[in-house]
Amino acid sequence: MFNFNISDIKAVVFDWDNTLAQSSPPLVYAVNEVLKDFHLPCWEIVKAKRDRDLSFRDNFPRIFGQNADQAYRTYKNIYLKIAPQMISRTPFAAEVLNYFKKRGIPILLMTNKDRELLEFELPILFDPEYFDCIVCGHEAMQDKPHGDHLFYTLNKCPLSQNICMKDVLVVGDSPQDSACALACGAKAVRIGKSSFDELNLQNEDIIYFDSFVDFYESLLLSS
Repeated sequence: MFNFNISDIKAVVFDWDNTLAQSSPPLVYAVNEVLKDFHLPCWEIVKAKRDRDLSFRDNFPRIFGQNADQAYRTYKNIYLKIAPQMISRTPFAAEVLNYFKKRGIPILLMTNKDRELLEFELPILFDPEYFDCIVCGHEAMQDKPHGDHLFYTLNKCPLSQNICMKDVLVVGDSPQDSACALACGAKAVRIGKSSFDELNLQNEDIIYFDSFVDFYESLLLSS
């Protein structure tokens, strides 16, 4: 259950990958194809090299070294081909979006994903009109988990400017999302268990839900 009043929320910011969209299947498939091309082990092994404070995209130099740019271009080409068949909407994500939309609360999308990929797959799952502002990776000075990404996102949306951070809700699946929210004084909601959070350590400053179904039911009860 929430430890705040929903009526106090003036803006809600959603993550995309594995929050609103179940995008792990195409991501894992595409990156494994690239790893094979470079004669590297599969993602389950290689992902141990990643820096959890960097986005998937920004971890490519750690994995592919001087071939990072070429590897990422190949990854994108594969991903764009397979995403329509493999990506899916998270159950009850649309109901949660509708909940906030009906109440006139600005809905923002903040992702570390690059804009070409996001704009390709967003309309497959959701009407882009749900979102009053969309900010992608490498558009702010620093991506999540840095607070810069949230400050930049709120400043890009006229409907959310001059809103106090304590009245902003950030909804995501990963420690990066929650850290970004807490760094700015916003409220953090974590949905499910992140693939980037193997230890699954809980923070008393974060509100946890097992799924969007639980989140939606809690929203209804708090109304």
